[in-house]
Amino acid sequence: MEAKFQTFLILLAVLASVALTARRFNVAPAILLMLAGVGLAFVPGMPSVELPPELVLLVVLPPLIYSASVAMSWREFRKNLRPIVLLAVGAVIFTAAMVAAATHYLIGLPWTFAFLLGAIVAPPDVVAPLAIARRLHMPRRILVVLEGEGLANDATALILYRFALAAIMVGHFSLPLAAGEFLLIIAGEIAFGIGVGWLSLRLRKWSGDPQVELTLSLLTPYVSFWLPEHVGGSGVIATVACGLYVSWNGPLLISSATRLQGIFFWDLIIYLIEGLLFLLTGFQMRALYEKSKSFPLDDILIATAVVLVIVVVARFAWLYPATYLPRVLSKSLRERDPSPPWQWPFVLAFTGVRGAVSLAAALALPFTLPSGEAFPYRDLILFVAFGVIFVTLVGVGLTLPPVVRWLGVAEAGRNEHAAEHEAEIAARRQALDAALRSLDALSAEKEVSDEVMRLLRARHEIRLNQLPDALDPTHHDVSAAGTTLTRALIVAERKFIHDLLRDGQITDETRRRIERDLDLEEASLANREYRGAPL
Repeated sequence: MEAKFQTFLILLAVLASVALTARRFNVAPAILLMLAGVGLAFVPGMPSVELPPELVLLVVLPPLIYSASVAMSWREFRKNLRPIVLLAVGAVIFTAAMVAAATHYLIGLPWTFAFLLGAIVAPPDVVAPLAIARRLHMPRRILVVLEGEGLANDATALILYRFALAAIMVGHFSLPLAAGEFLLIIAGEIAFGIGVGWLSLRLRKWSGDPQVELTLSLLTPYVSFWLPEHVGGSGVIATVACGLYVSWNGPLLISSATRLQGIFFWDLIIYLIEGLLFLLTGFQMRALYEKSKSFPLDDILIATAVVLVIVVVARFAWLYPATYLPRVLSKSLRERDPSPPWQWPFVLAFTGVRGAVSLAAALALPFTLPSGEAFPYRDLILFVAFGVIFVTLVGVGLTLPPVVRWLGVAEAGRNEHAAEHEAEIAARRQALDAALRSLDALSAEKEVSDEVMRLLRARHEIRLNQLPDALDPTHHDVSAAGTTLTRALIVAERKFIHDLLRDGQITDETRRRIERDLDLEEASLANREYRGAPL
């Protein structure tokens, strides 16, 4: 037990150091974490760390999906539902079929095992490419489609995976029956996820305690995921539906104290989960290397190369017709949603990184058939899945920034970002105006004294004056100078409060309350910073 805990502490230390290195060299942390995991796996004396498939599918995946769903805008998800469904369902099924056909005819895998491999490597993982895409300030619609695809494509792949595995274990497969079951699973999971989200929000509002609310928020993704998964679904669609429901309905039901604590709580949880997941994925290289000695190296490399080429080509082959063909066939769609430039689907197609869900699905394959025989091609499927994950993550992660710059996609994103900040400033002004009108109405109803009214109006004037008039360089410089000076004043105030504590003039409890106000003000400064041209 002690050795396992020591290994866990080593992984945390590596996670922190690799994150700092990635920031220093402006590289996606996921890439360095996976490479670090591969390197650590072969360090003499380092214990073997296996990645149990149930850990990913039942413990790690629910909070990742739920957190991304809550962060997702339901309005933008619904607005981009057509391209998201085309990718999360259509592209996954198309890729799985292409991989199945290629591995059947070129490598000789039986059809059922070929479809099983296709289902495993079909869903892209968007954690690493989405993090890179956000830093590159790509157009918001690309980010929304990528994020929406990442939320739902695992469900499609896991359902296909279950169908293929059942066909292997039972020995037969019915396409009409599978299609009907597929639709039934989706409908049932959506209804269940919304129900869990509704119940979670009501329980959290009823509790009225931030610690209890955060505990309930941590339980929510597991409740929405585990029950559908237990009865034969994927659990992913239910968790996505639950997260989107909470995202849309939560702002008016969740208290400010819970929201402030929840941001830091969930940021830390997701940071640790994602980082350790990429590290542990790299650690699997050692076990795979030991097993590969029983396989001819040529067979492994050929199978991996074939599948890698197919998953890349299939994504491009699907995306361009899926983007432009519906607009060719529908005049109303062309008028409502004009065709994007060709660079946009290219970027979407290029970000086909495979991740831990593919590896977990491969690791979850049974060791034997119902007859007691060894599960055929298990190790080969595992090798291919890891190879595709490794090459796509490292390859796409390192080449995506220059590709985006070469395509000139970031320019549209920078313009959008500037317009979004302009709209944010206008919204803040309008909200302050609405609050001021509400103040006038309340003062008339409750006979508020002139002194209280002056204080409240002064508060609004201060907040209003903190907003820049525009996002030109002059206003940006003024805002930056004001922010810098305010931070210096906060530092001076914090130091003075610390001196009062040391002199015994205030208690620790008093110091903590004052520090909390200063911390909130400093966090508010960071939230209000408007960055100019670099974006």
